[in-house]
Amino acid sequence: MTPVLEIFKLSKAYGPTTVVREFNLNIAPGEFVTLIGHSGCGKSTVLSMVAGLTDATNGAMILSGRETDTAGPDRGVVFQSPCLLPWMSAFDNVMLGVNQVYFTASKAERRELAEYYLTVVGLGNAMDKYPAELSQGMRQRVGIARAFALQPKMLLLDEPFGMLDSLTKMELQEVLLDLWRRNQLTTLMVTHDVDEAIFLSDRVVMMTDGPEAEVGDILEIPFARPRVRAEILADPRYQEVRNHLLTFLNERSHIRPSKINALTSPENAVTSSHLAGAVIATH
Repeated sequence: MTPVLEIFKLSKAYGPTTVVREFNLNIAPGEFVTLIGHSGCGKSTVLSMVAGLTDATNGAMILSGRETDTAGPDRGVVFQSPCLLPWMSAFDNVMLGVNQVYFTASKAERRELAEYYLTVVGLGNAMDKYPAELSQGMRQRVGIARAFALQPKMLLLDEPFGMLDSLTKMELQEVLLDLWRRNQLTTLMVTHDVDEAIFLSDRVVMMTDGPEAEVGDILEIPFARPRVRAEILADPRYQEVRNHLLTFLNERSHIRPSKINALTSPENAVTSSHLAGAVIATH
């Protein structure tokens, strides 16, 4: 299967400091991949380079068969803060992108698209409200609706639930998964939340500590979809997967595989023998 996104030796340096070093990753069509790592490890830098918002120092990216290094509507981005224009309603904030991308569609078609995604995220009765009238969770729903309404080739999420309380976070995770299932949209997400990564992802990419951060380990999540949170938490494999991720973060994140010839070079994918059904692999 041809990957939607191919990242090859992507690096970013600021002056003499290399933040990300030769980051390699392929993401398959419809796959949900999450980046985790300690603060400052460069995971948001990787996402920003994939989005075309930050120039890469070295390396290349191929999206849907075409090399890219600039931003474009083929990638929908949701940030930790939804960055809504305060003088526009929720509907108009979504329409802003829709009008730019689908300028050849009729006004009715564009309006229908914006209304559909706002309704799906639960804002059918609040689309005329302004950001100041919306809670933080509702604003993030607008951000999610705005990204999906562009119908991009890829969705990029930069800690989209990091500013929310636990209950709102879990609710919006379900909203996101519902939209993802409907659209089968290839997704790359950054998070620092191990449980969130397990619940949402097909694979979790663990990054080593910076500077010179790189891929340290890649773990396939063994739970079938659609997922029910209570069932996953009751599954004995859950703690095994969770412990594997926490062990990496606590004990191995400072080790760079490229310097010890281990774990994740594309030529030397390895299998974890101690996880039942959870496989470390590169695509």
